[in-house]
Amino acid sequence: MNKNHILFQIGRIHYRVNKFLTEELKSHGITGIAPSHGEIIGSLLMRGQLKMKEIAEIVGKDKSTVTVLVDKLIAKGYVKKSKDIDDNRITFISLTATGKALKPHYKAISSKLKSWAYRGFTGEEREMLYKYLIRLGKNM
Repeated sequence: MNKNHILFQIGRIHYRVNKFLTEELKSHGITGIAPSHGEIIGSLLMRGQLKMKEIAEIVGKDKSTVTVLVDKLIAKGYVKKSKDIDDNRITFISLTATGKALKPHYKAISSKLKSWAYRGFTGEEREMLYKYLIRLGKNM
């Protein structure tokens, strides 16, 4: 094993995961959104209404990138913006009924991805891999 290829391998995995997700979204009849929107939709499915800043922190992207992604989700009817009643400077993002309807698809695609990706790994191996990747991420 060439240890210098670890980051290259991570890049290849990222590419394959995105390809898998794109194909799965299409097979579920979900159009107009990309895998990059999945983290936002997943966060909103799990946590409900979130501030733009919170979404950026959860998905690990800068606020301007999240704004572009959220704006596309708004245009497609999956999410909506609302202002805080007490502080008009605060904007919340939440799922619309159309966005909430993605939940069973999101769960099915996520489950299939995990089964595909973790095939052949023991629970202990997955835990160690996760720890190493977190450590690598903190170095970046």
